[in-house]
Amino acid sequence: MAATRSGARHGLTARRRVTVCVLVGLAAGGVSALVVPWAFTPLVAWDAAAVTYVAWIILKLWPLDAEQTGRHAEREDPTRAAADLILLCASVASLLAVGLVIIRAGSGGGLREGLQAGFGVASVMASWAVIHTVFALRYARIYYTGPDGGANFHQEEPPCYSDFAYLAFTIGMTYQVSDTELNTKGFRRNVLRHSLLSYLFGTVIVALTINLVAGLSR
Repeated sequence: MAATRSGARHGLTARRRVTVCVLVGLAAGGVSALVVPWAFTPLVAWDAAAVTYVAWIILKLWPLDAEQTGRHAEREDPTRAAADLILLCASVASLLAVGLVIIRAGSGGGLREGLQAGFGVASVMASWAVIHTVFALRYARIYYTGPDGGANFHQEEPPCYSDFAYLAFTIGMTYQVSDTELNTKGFRRNVLRHSLLSYLFGTVIVALTINLVAGLSR
């Protein structure tokens, strides 16, 4: 009975987190519509929601030890459909941001254009952080709900959320694992998806950088 109540509380916490992030995004978008061009409103809303989501995850889960991570992993990970929706939104938002940067970089110099281009860069980085945070939660759930973990971190104590964040952001920055061994097919499939998405983002960031340099050199 206690476990059921605990699961309900954590499920409520996860839903509440998503709800709060959506409300923050809507509020930020509504305010921005009054002060910035309408084309920026969706990105303002996404950035606010993304920063809130990542900050909430870091503040809540980063301090947890291995035992607490194991108890939270299954309940804290969003459902697969919800996670995929988050990833899709992040991808679309980042691509819109890149389009914005390209347009602004080609429209001439000036402080305003520079600030708008910088906002596009911030949108890409917010999306990048959300994607790897979602995968860190997913890796924790796979590890603690599978029969044999699926990953070897080469340490005596079980992994905590910071270890899964290390794995996720390493993949995000290098498209590969470093000193972590993957032992199950399910884990490898998720890492493959993560690596492909990370490669897409790497391409986006390179395109963004090239266009920023080209725009500033005019």
